Amino acid sequence: MTYKEATTYLFDSVPMFQNVGGTAYKEGLSNTLLLDEHFGHPHRKFKTIHVGGTNGKGSCSHTLAAILQTAGYKVGLYTSPHLTDFRERIRVNGKMIPECEVVSFVEDERSFFEPLHPSFFELTTALAFKYFAKAEVDVAVIEVGMGGRLDCTNIITPDLSVITNISFDHVQFLGDTLTKIAGEKAGIIKPGVPVVIGETTEETKKVFKDKSLEMNAPIRFAEEEHEVISSRSEGNTRVYETLHYGSFTGELGGLCQEKNTATILTAIDELRKAGYTIAQEHIRIGFGQVCKLTGLRGRWQQVGMSPTIICDTGHNTGGISYIADQLRGIQADKLHIVIGMVNDKDIHSVLRQLPQCATYYFTKANVKRALDEHTLQTLAKEAGLRGTSWPDVRSAFQAARQSSTEKDLIFVGGSTFIVADFLAFYHPEQA
Repeated sequence: MTYKEATTYLFDSVPMFQNVGGTAYKEGLSNTLLLDEHFGHPHRKFKTIHVGGTNGKGSCSHTLAAILQTAGYKVGLYTSPHLTDFRERIRVNGKMIPECEVVSFVEDERSFFEPLHPSFFELTTALAFKYFAKAEVDVAVIEVGMGGRLDCTNIITPDLSVITNISFDHVQFLGDTLTKIAGEKAGIIKPGVPVVIGETTEETKKVFKDKSLEMNAPIRFAEEEHEVISSRSEGNTRVYETLHYGSFTGELGGLCQEKNTATILTAIDELRKAGYTIAQEHIRIGFGQVCKLTGLRGRWQQVGMSPTIICDTGHNTGGISYIADQLRGIQADKLHIVIGMVNDKDIHSVLRQLPQCATYYFTKANVKRALDEHTLQTLAKEAGLRGTSWPDVRSAFQAARQSSTEKDLIFVGGSTFIVADFLAFYHPEQA
């Protein structure tokens, strides 16, 4: 079996939420526990840090991993979804899991897992934990897939739990109020394990306080620490002034990163208390080289100049709000936005936030969940957005490129899958 055959088997034989949405969602941990037992409970062989939340958990997970790598730890990193290669989900010190490990997992274990009819994410989580144990990582940063309480990753007992924020996303599974969603996210809070909360609202804060009290888990709210004094954009990076960590530059330049940075620094303080050796220099390098150290892509990533070309995977109301604000603040002659969405998001709320002064190129990603580009164009027109529709990301981007001058800006986003399709054919080194 080749690597392509193995990944095709995983994509086609078990439901993948990334492609089909709700029909791939399996509630409960029964399969996860059976897989974990079958492989000898591999997650017990290394330390873990659990990162959940609606937005920012990917940036926080990658940055924590980068800092720990710089501090000399052998670090596993499990995130989702991937952009162009399945192996992006599972990394050790920034290097993707070898193709042969994916192939052998499918070849050797399919006779066991096929009768379980597992979800794609259940299998992927089992593979990640098995590989991290084999690689003898010191610590693994584990990103929650969706929710928390019933997420496959929630069998771990971490050294630290992190919940970045709560916004409306996946409401069909997690609940239609912030209180209900927070309750699902709070499910990763474990007995006696410290938890850092990034952002709260009045209703979500009570949920977290009550859960931490129930679990006897020490809790800290990063927004109350006021660790980040200020941040400013400098080129495509962000410069921070902080109370206890001095001044440093973050490679991730998005507006949302100020909140993420406050969360990360509070988490670092907790990890130091837990015995992790992390120096100021490790923090500086980790923030400054997170993409290089971990392979992170698609977070306000500039991939071209003249015109400036930026892509971002923000895809829900909370994530798009930061993107829209940042787009409005950019100095460019003209703004071109290549956008597509999936059909299970709050599309109306997202469209209402986007700048009306831009020219839009409505398109769709190559996944079953993708919203038809003509439908998106019609909904966008109701929100005061004007543009043309295109059948795929490549043609939409080419149209934007042909209409742009050197002093314009092209933004590509609206969905993780739009960015994935874009990065599959357009590479930063071409810029």
